[in-house]
Amino acid sequence: MELVVDEGKKPLKTIVNQSLYPLLIYWDDENLRVAKASRETLICAAKFLKRRDLEQLLKKKQRLKFAECLLAEDRSRAAERLRQALPFVESPQESLREAAIRFIGIAGRHLRGQQEELQLLCEALQALRRDDSPSQTNIIVQEIFSKRAAELHSSAGSEEPESL
Repeated sequence: MELVVDEGKKPLKTIVNQSLYPLLIYWDDENLRVAKASRETLICAAKFLKRRDLEQLLKKKQRLKFAECLLAEDRSRAAERLRQALPFVESPQESLREAAIRFIGIAGRHLRGQQEELQLLCEALQALRRDDSPSQTNIIVQEIFSKRAAELHSSAGSEEPESL
């Protein structure tokens, strides 16, 4: 019976894992109820996944370490996680845009030599340039990403970095 229960949890674990990144971004939602629900759901998800390390990071509100821990586990999925964050870059909420950019920055460190994913990162930066209300954080992040994108672009074998 336990084997059947464990087999039933496998597909659910995949879905829960995929929901972690958007929930992490919604932690910064301007609607405090959404932000609170996101935090609570993340903690429940960590418990469901039997990840006490992640649960502790969340309880200590160490979101960046949480994101880094998730990405470090499976570096091959960094591009997939980056894609999950991209729609938030164009959110009407500045707080969600900033959260997405922080996450994209972490995911971007794992994209060395992945040309297609680098292009996605560049597209996210282009969206930031069109931001009507860039915060100081976004401006700083843009500068950091511009430098990092140029480094990644050159390490991927291109002769000139794409203009951002």
